[in-house]
Amino acid sequence: MLKTFKKEHGFTLIEMLIVLLIISVLIILIIPNLTGKGKAVQSKGCDALKSMVQSQIVSFELAEGRLPSSLDEMETKGYIEKGQKSCPNKAALGYDAASGKVTAGTAP
Repeated sequence: MLKTFKKEHGFTLIEMLIVLLIISVLIILIIPNLTGKGKAVQSKGCDALKSMVQSQIVSFELAEGRLPSSLDEMETKGYIEKGQKSCPNKAALGYDAASGKVTAGTAP
């Protein structure tokens, strides 16, 4: 009984290095794009929160017949929740009681 050995196929060192090089290049191209998007996402989140609070002020005005005196009053009456007075980037929302407009401050 003779055992015959067949040539086993596999990857050579050069092939493995080329694959690792391609993966490294892709990672180098993708990572900077992901990190730069964080501020844009937080900015859009802040704009969305500002719009939501502004719409709640309109809702308050329709229900109460007047503009709220502050965002604290909006929170007390249940129109906004406690965490909705500041943006995800920690910028505080401002409110002008005379005009009924919500503004977003700058992040600390």
